[in-house]
Amino acid sequence: MTLRLLLTKGREKSLLRRHPWIFSGAVLRVEGKPLAGETIDICDSQGKWLARGAYSPQSQIAARVWSFQADEEIDTAFFVGKLTRAQQWRDWLAERDGLDSYRLIAGESDGLPGITVDRFQNFLVLQLLSAGAEYQRPALLAALQQCYPECSIYERSDVSVRKKEGLPLVQGPIVGALPPALLPITELGMQLLVDIQQGHKTGFYLDQRDSRLAARRYSAGRRVLNCFSYTGAFAVSALMGGCQQVISVDTSASALEIAKQNVTLNQLDLRKAEFVRDDVFQLLRRYRTQGEKFDLIIMDPPKFVENKSQLAGACRGYKDINMLAFQLLNPGGILLSFSCSGLLPTELFQKILADAAVDAGCEVQFIEQFRQAADHPVISSYPEGLYLKGFACRVI
Repeated sequence: MTLRLLLTKGREKSLLRRHPWIFSGAVLRVEGKPLAGETIDICDSQGKWLARGAYSPQSQIAARVWSFQADEEIDTAFFVGKLTRAQQWRDWLAERDGLDSYRLIAGESDGLPGITVDRFQNFLVLQLLSAGAEYQRPALLAALQQCYPECSIYERSDVSVRKKEGLPLVQGPIVGALPPALLPITELGMQLLVDIQQGHKTGFYLDQRDSRLAARRYSAGRRVLNCFSYTGAFAVSALMGGCQQVISVDTSASALEIAKQNVTLNQLDLRKAEFVRDDVFQLLRRYRTQGEKFDLIIMDPPKFVENKSQLAGACRGYKDINMLAFQLLNPGGILLSFSCSGLLPTELFQKILADAAVDAGCEVQFIEQFRQAADHPVISSYPEGLYLKGFACRVI
């Protein structure tokens, strides 16, 4: 029997616009007994074929679309085709920007929902975030080995979103050599150390590449405060831009140690760099009490919003921390502020920054806007793929 998912009447509209998700509330019925992640045909209420996708019975997203072509099978050849198409764009970017590391597969926006692949030199770091991605593991791995025989593959499917799909957290080597404790990569003239095995996400925030370059342009002669610094890539960029001083703040001692190593690796003046292990919210308040002032503040916090119920609290958190930042800036000072919370719209984030400026008692100009780097594309049918947003705000 053909495995089919039929949609409630009228709920096929998003699919006709090629949005890749089908929510559980849109499901009329499921025919057959598909396993979690198994490929099923998706049809309208009358049985008309619309797409082929992966079934996920435990998730609010009941199915994710693999293909809108009725004659396309989901097999190794399918994944080879997607990888080849994605690589063409990354090849151009790598040559343009002098990169040896980039996001190779950005999930839905590269036609592979629930799959992330980052390349760090000859290491592919894989995240399988959905039941469908997990079900297709053998075909995907075969495709990766066919397309990248020179690469080792390491898995970082150790993220909590897998629990929503009924999947365990998984981490470890799949193919080839184990990644070194710290792997140096090249980005826009910088050498940066990546901890693939223990670092955040897949080891490094590749999506902030363009923003780091912007920070370099704003740094000349400025005293810089780098909040939520992680392994100090923004600090390295600020030093390369000729900053007077950069203070990097993070709660992780190991991340700050790597940040120090990154400064040294790039042969930059370590005397201009300070590394502070502290809670950013508390430290900013102490700096305000002490009368500290800065010319450039970089505010790149972790995700504050995991679900819609947390949005109001996250907005308060973003407003508070940016208000404190504005209060620490000299006249003419610049705040580079970011949010990686996909559920927080860009327009709302800009409003939060404007409100934070009012509460800080200052007036600001929005002078530049940021988003994730181009190896993290956003396909037109899936606007949710735009998750990273940022603004350069100048105090006047």
